[in-house]
Amino acid sequence: MSQDFTGKVAFVTGGASGIGAAVARQLAARGAKVVVADLKLEPAQKLVDEIVAAGGLATAVAVDVGQPEQVEKAIQFAVDTYGGLHLAVNNAGIGGVAKPTADYTLEEWRNVVEIDLNSVFYSTKYEIPALLASGGGAIVNMASILGTNGFASAPAYVSSKHGVVGLTKATAIDYAKQGIRVNAVGPGFIETPLLGDNMDSEAIKGLRGLHPMGRLGTADEVAALTLFLLSDDASFITGSYHLVDGGYAAQ
Repeated sequence: MSQDFTGKVAFVTGGASGIGAAVARQLAARGAKVVVADLKLEPAQKLVDEIVAAGGLATAVAVDVGQPEQVEKAIQFAVDTYGGLHLAVNNAGIGGVAKPTADYTLEEWRNVVEIDLNSVFYSTKYEIPALLASGGGAIVNMASILGTNGFASAPAYVSSKHGVVGLTKATAIDYAKQGIRVNAVGPGFIETPLLGDNMDSEAIKGLRGLHPMGRLGTADEVAALTLFLLSDDASFITGSYHLVDGGYAAQ
């Protein structure tokens, strides 16, 4: 096993909470210098303080991933701060409103697609040159179980996550011979603030029953898979989409 990230610089979007925070903590615990990028600087800085107190190296940066110029500046900040970029986790996302397709307003559709799909392109576009300049590296895009399954009243989210899987595969092919690996992770329903913000307790209880394991996943479980894909243990894995879903898609 070679999940030692000492000397590596990692950039994590949506890094202040949920899956992003779990990824940032685990990367720092294994020696990476972590840039926690989030729309909200205060919680990102709180996480950085936690990481530093535990003996890790991290810094926070505010970024609206729906604004490409902000994404470019945040990635340049990572390079300027730590001297390069080796690992990236494009994790930021939103759930969107729950409505049937024809009831979605154009604004609601565009907002979800901008954050859940377009932002992954923006991040990847600016991460790739930094990774190449550092001699290569790895990207993990956070998709969803809904990158392979459908779900009622979530047309924009489902479409965006399917798009993330496609973008992952195309980018992986483009840079496979240049030392950059690109993979996607598809979490099932995970106990995170994003889930709590979009569903009440009864709905969440119902979701548990949709998973053969009878429970929701944890952010740490998703982070563990993400770190594997970032590590040299996954050196021959690129362009693939890995589910961590308690058996949801097996039904």
